[in-house]
Amino acid sequence: MKKLSITWQGVEDPTGYLFSLAKSLSAAVQNSPYAELAEDIVATSGFAFRMWLSADLCPSATSIWSWDDQKKWVESGGLLCDYVGRYWGQEDQEEPQRLKAIELIKESIDRGVAAISWDIGVPEWGLIIGYDDAAQAFSTLSITGETAEMPYSVLGKRELPLLSVLTLTGRSDKSPEAIRTDTLKLAVSHLKGEESCENAKGLEVYPVLLKHYEEEGGYGASWNAEYFLGTYGALKKYAYKYFEKVELPELADLYRSVYKAWQEAFTLKKNEDASTPEVRRKIAALLHTAYEKEQEAVGLMASLTAS
Repeated sequence: MKKLSITWQGVEDPTGYLFSLAKSLSAAVQNSPYAELAEDIVATSGFAFRMWLSADLCPSATSIWSWDDQKKWVESGGLLCDYVGRYWGQEDQEEPQRLKAIELIKESIDRGVAAISWDIGVPEWGLIIGYDDAAQAFSTLSITGETAEMPYSVLGKRELPLLSVLTLTGRSDKSPEAIRTDTLKLAVSHLKGEESCENAKGLEVYPVLLKHYEEEGGYGASWNAEYFLGTYGALKKYAYKYFEKVELPELADLYRSVYKAWQEAFTLKKNEDASTPEVRRKIAALLHTAYEKEQEAVGLMASLTAS
């Protein structure tokens, strides 16, 4: 078994619900020759700004978007990648794509970099951190923190039988200035709803989520609501920290306020009874604040990238 020594330690996750792909990406970069990009990549790939939400708050909404876009999004942040995917209705591609993914994973681990893969322990993204040709098995690190072995033969054929493997192959010569500009463009594109997704996306998420706190009979008291508040709240922190780093203070201030509102809403949902009108009103007020600030941020980002 060739195995890398990797844990989730060092990846900032203030709510415990950080989006599994963003968390896996950050951990893979952190334990690579490109470690200085580990925190930035959550923002520069656009994931710090992405939100998806279904009307019934089904957690699967975070997984229903164009997975093939991972490669170009991550490369926008200054890294080079390989990617293999196989989706619904592509059963005829199952075996060739699985074999291709296995080779990419092994090549990545030989370079000392974990591979990012869908559904290697639970149906979320996690890391493949080792392989053993004799046993025909991978060593995996689930988003839950559990390590395990997984046969090569079940890659892409587990609980949700889809294949998605992203590997990091190098660092590009893209300048920090170009990365910053493209990060703003990615953020605006998503928040304005221009990226592919079957559910509410970007700023559209706010009205859909707010209904669950402003109208009777919503799912605002459910664990599902906690999941989304924690998932997107954690991502907002990466946004404001990136803008601080690249010296865009007005955007940093706006996203610091956005993060604070989401974090406080998450804490209220987690620690208090969100079925009561008082708590629902507090959460709704915080989400309204975040909505207003993020709308303002979108306008500012658009103005900064206008030709």
